[in-house]
Amino acid sequence: MVLPNLNTNQDSSSNNSNNDGRPKIAVTTGTAAATKDNNNNKHTYKILVVDDELDITSVIKKGLKNNGFEVDSYNDPVLALEKFRANVYDILIIDIKMPKMNGFELYKKIKELDNKVKVCFLTAIEYYNDEFRMAFPKLALKCFADKPISIDLLAKIIKQELEEPQ
Repeated sequence: MVLPNLNTNQDSSSNNSNNDGRPKIAVTTGTAAATKDNNNNKHTYKILVVDDELDITSVIKKGLKNNGFEVDSYNDPVLALEKFRANVYDILIIDIKMPKMNGFELYKKIKELDNKVKVCFLTAIEYYNDEFRMAFPKLALKCFADKPISIDLLAKIIKQELEEPQ
């Protein structure tokens, strides 16, 4: 699912980047991100966010926690891979363009450890569709979110992705 460049918390006079040119992400609260299993036990979705920009991971982490998710975050993809454990996370939110290791490389290595974890790539650039298909020829394109994006929209997309059968 390719997402539009949306930010619901900006007025029409503002631009889509901070003063230093980095994209803005808006934080708002929305519906809780929990589900119940067959035994009526509550399960809170757990998310791993990896983006090399500290302000982006901080805002996403805070916003998704406010939406009822459990969230861990890393600003270094190599460290995220070192700390990653299989069967812990329901979905990964990974920036594509990062130093040391891009998001596609990180996801490819994580899939070797946990082939069930879902992913949503986060990017400020729209042309990664072909690169994704080259890196993952057997996987259908699932979730790309364009920066800037509101936290409400990101939470909604994540919940839809998590509730969709594998």
